[in-house]
Amino acid sequence: MRPGHPPETVRLFWSRVRSGWSVDEAAVAAGVPPPTGWKWLVKAGGVKPKIDSAPRKYTRLTFAEREEIGLAVAAQEPIRSIAKRLGRSPSTISREIKRNSSHGRNKYRPQFRFGAPWRGGPLRRPHYFPSAAQGRAQRNARRPHPRKLATNTRLHAQVQTWLKDFLSPEQIARQLVMEFPDDLEMRVSHETIYQSIYVQGKGNLRRELHTCLRTGRALRHPRRRAGERRGRIPGMINISERPAEALDRAVAGHWEGDLILGSTESGSAIGTLVERSTRYVMLLHLPDHHTAEAVQNAIVAKMPRLPAMLRQTLTWDQGKEMANHAKITEAIDLDIYFCDPHSPWQRGTNENTNGLLRQWFPKGTDLSIFPEDYLDYVAAKLNNRPRKTLDWKTPAQCLDELLCNPFSSPAVALEP
Repeated sequence: MRPGHPPETVRLFWSRVRSGWSVDEAAVAAGVPPPTGWKWLVKAGGVKPKIDSAPRKYTRLTFAEREEIGLAVAAQEPIRSIAKRLGRSPSTISREIKRNSSHGRNKYRPQFRFGAPWRGGPLRRPHYFPSAAQGRAQRNARRPHPRKLATNTRLHAQVQTWLKDFLSPEQIARQLVMEFPDDLEMRVSHETIYQSIYVQGKGNLRRELHTCLRTGRALRHPRRRAGERRGRIPGMINISERPAEALDRAVAGHWEGDLILGSTESGSAIGTLVERSTRYVMLLHLPDHHTAEAVQNAIVAKMPRLPAMLRQTLTWDQGKEMANHAKITEAIDLDIYFCDPHSPWQRGTNENTNGLLRQWFPKGTDLSIFPEDYLDYVAAKLNNRPRKTLDWKTPAQCLDELLCNPFSSPAVALEP
């Protein structure tokens, strides 16, 4: 239990829980956040203390109840009336009729509403037969369910063919709808395809088909590693508050930044800074580690080489390497903004540049072997490469033009 909470607060929380209050309600009554209450519950064994009233137990619909539903459907009785009479939730009755009507799995399943006049003829009226509904419910309750790709050989063959053509599972799921618009059996979700590749016995797609996926992974990786936690960076300002002039790229001086990571053993990295308007690149030398202090020192050493007019804003992701963003802002008068989580498109220019840099710094390379002058050499290579998005000018040329206009003064050279 986290220290710092007075004993009376903890006692009040547990007294409310034992009285039948929910964990969230008990936490609020005790003056602590609901997540804290759940942590206390987990540390106490993860089981809510027993209370006097018997716990509610869900029971499946019986055949007798389905007979009652069948008679009520035939009489067009409202769903809430059926539910009240059977002592069930209206949503339970509604789901039962939609799932187990005779046309419940047909593409012509009607959108009916009890208590309203029937429209569209007999096709729109639900045909609910208790015996058929009971059989369907019993079949659906069996575990494990047979996987669709394991039972439908035609669908299995089509998915496997498209995987060999390097279509992604999501593209395949969409293509099936377009290629077979009237055949509901030729439908499968992209998640089912992934499971059929990575989990044995769930669709029986050949294991070697993982090489046809874009990642080529033989095992599925979670988005976050075990034990990894990313907390919110104190004092960070969201990208939504960034000046509008940074969005349209009409004004120079707005930068995007990120890290290119080297091999896990070396802990090395390279910081990348890209100007949004001109695509001008600067690289930060981080040979030993990429802690917040190391990134801070590298940015403070590199960015002052630019004239003040080119140091307006810097946009970064929410990586912990930017924990010292306030010190950077204070040192070089540079406003720093942070992207939303899992939103790399908000730094699209930087992501594209990082892909170009992999030509010189392949993934898994020990980046500590590259001296700082070599990073400047690579940056110069990119800055003197013509870009289609710049009307085939180079980033260096565009930077000079921006610095020369509007007063036609000589270009301000970067300090060595």
